[in-house]
Amino acid sequence: MKNLIILAGLFLALTGNALAETRYVSDKLEITMRSGKGNSYSITRMLGSGTQVEVLEIDKSKGYSRVRTKSGKEGWVLSRYLMRSQAARDRLAAAEKKLAELELEKRKLETTMTALSDEKNTLNSKLSSLDGESRKVSQELTEIRRTASSALAIDSENKELKGRVVSLERELQTVQQENEGLKDRTARDWFMVGAAVVLLGIIVGLIIPRIRLRKKSSWDTF
Repeated sequence: MKNLIILAGLFLALTGNALAETRYVSDKLEITMRSGKGNSYSITRMLGSGTQVEVLEIDKSKGYSRVRTKSGKEGWVLSRYLMRSQAARDRLAAAEKKLAELELEKRKLETTMTALSDEKNTLNSKLSSLDGESRKVSQELTEIRRTASSALAIDSENKELKGRVVSLERELQTVQQENEGLKDRTARDWFMVGAAVVLLGIIVGLIIPRIRLRKKSSWDTF
């Protein structure tokens, strides 16, 4: 018998420990809206926690307030169940909703930032490419200008050389003309010399016989 009592005590102790779980009181609260100021009046509606109502009248002596819901229903409720601000549960739900919206907005911003970063990298790459092309074009332009300057200088030299060639050709023509004139004068001079020599020979040929005749006559006279 004593053993049975001990076993029963142990069973009860174990059963009690098994039921000792942590629980929380529900924040779900409903209050009654009655047709009058007191529990003797009929209940017209049950108002859940966080229901928005408009206070029309307050009876401080009985602790009741006449209210009207959004749907237009009117009745009396205990004033101590009315608060000036939303219930904590509703505020928490609103805060959680706002937090979720902010989190979503944050993700959108992060996605946008990633896209902008990628676009920036792409633009930087294009900018580097354009900068390289700009330098290449600048070098080509410098080379073209240098080549054009050389071409202009060569063209100027060609024009100058052509002018000198024309001048030399004119001088050559002048020299050739003078040479031709000199040849003509030389020929005339040689012709005159030849004629003079022939004439002199004729004169000498005529004079010498006479001189000889005179000498012979002189010798005959002696």
